[in-house]
Amino acid sequence: MTEFAQLSLHVPEPAVRPGGQPDFSNVKIAKAGAVPRPEVDVAPEDIRDLAYSIIRVLNRDGEAVGPWSGMLSDEALRAGLRHMMKLRAFDARMLMAQRQGKTSFYMQHLGEEAVSCAFRKALRAGDMNFPTYRQAGLLIADDYPMVEMMNQIFSNERDPLHGRQLPIMYSSKEHGFFTVSGNLATQYVQAVGWAMASAIKNDERIAAGWIGDGSTAESDFHSALVFASTYKAPVILNIVNNQWAISTFQGIARGGSGTFAARGLGFGIPALRVDGNDYLAVYAVACWAAERARRNLGPTLIEYVTYRVGAHSTSDDPSAYRPKTESEAWPLGDPVLRLKKHLIVKGVWSEERHTQAEAEIMDEVIEAQKEAEHHGTLHAGGRPSVRDIFEGVYAEMPPHLRRQRQKAGY
Repeated sequence: MTEFAQLSLHVPEPAVRPGGQPDFSNVKIAKAGAVPRPEVDVAPEDIRDLAYSIIRVLNRDGEAVGPWSGMLSDEALRAGLRHMMKLRAFDARMLMAQRQGKTSFYMQHLGEEAVSCAFRKALRAGDMNFPTYRQAGLLIADDYPMVEMMNQIFSNERDPLHGRQLPIMYSSKEHGFFTVSGNLATQYVQAVGWAMASAIKNDERIAAGWIGDGSTAESDFHSALVFASTYKAPVILNIVNNQWAISTFQGIARGGSGTFAARGLGFGIPALRVDGNDYLAVYAVACWAAERARRNLGPTLIEYVTYRVGAHSTSDDPSAYRPKTESEAWPLGDPVLRLKKHLIVKGVWSEERHTQAEAEIMDEVIEAQKEAEHHGTLHAGGRPSVRDIFEGVYAEMPPHLRRQRQKAGY
């Protein structure tokens, strides 16, 4: 009988620990403009390579090159830059507000602004996003009022959700933003179901599901892919690979698939990887996937390769699990600075205009914050009104509660 060595469990570990030298040599980056742009109706098996490469448009010199370029006007690019700058300024003020005790917690987007801001511009009115807590750019880029977002963050008397959601878990049907769930993977299943319903009704609207790299380990992720593939749902399945889940590196959830995009191949779903810090590339790939869905060609899986510069949330300390200088070593740069450089290279932006825009945007954010704070914060000791307690809780209010309501004068 053949003798074997004792079994041992394999537990993936990050290449570098806190105090070590950051190393991204495992991130294979294609040359900007090198990845081909296939026809929208291409067969999934004919573009398997796209699940292992990275689609890029902006090169190191700030030039837009290759078959995925040329889709945005100068005006649209300037608007995109301002959207990302606004999201970054919004984050900075809300992070400060949390430190001042004005809200319980906050989750910022630092380093990931291009993903949601650019993606939103590829959608139409009526399309529905099923986001995670790091896609506020979908609202910012669709001109959703910042003061409404802050009202919810502060849970004040004008909170559009009346205190029934956590801060930063926004919701707006009008802006195609389905309410955020803390159980992230459930958004994928709901996105596919919504898309299937749209197809059943012979509608024209499409859906977009969002998930982080860590949550792809959940069963809901795989269930969503089964249904999307089987019924060719008109849905875009987005994976934001920012290298870290709440405190574990991506290798835990990725397993042996090589890339997150490759997960789609086994389901017969077209899978692409894109430089998540390249506004132009994100927009181009999102448009490709959206057209595919609208032409009734089924789902597309997109992996955005980006980096979470900040902490997972205000309750997290990333220095406990990754080198402090790791964000500086990230090879795909800063999305705001890259688009800024591109616009300057094109001659339609300048350092002076950028400085002026930063000041204007920060003034706008501060003004919205003043308005939101004027209406008080429940976290600072206020109490919800009797109306807020009863409204929207019961389909038909029980008699004893109806009497209590009447006694309270409501």
